[in-house]
Amino acid sequence: MIQTVEAVIDATGQVRLLGEVHVDAPRRALVTVLEEPAVVPGEAALLAEAALAADWSRPEEDAAWSHLQPAR
Repeated sequence: MIQTVEAVIDATGQVRLLGEVHVDAPRRALVTVLEEPAVVPGEAALLAEAALAADWSRPEEDAAWSHLQPAR
């Protein structure tokens, strides 16, 4: 099965996979170097955190998700 996973290549040529790859034996792979710069993994989540926290921290949200919380 062909799998695609995002990776970042640093200035020394080291490849760091940003996702998991599952193989049962050694496999050949192709690496395509894109022109766009790498983004910091999780950067979008960090930038959105403050905006989402305002919405997530409402009592209505706590009530909506309370069935998933362990008993206190």
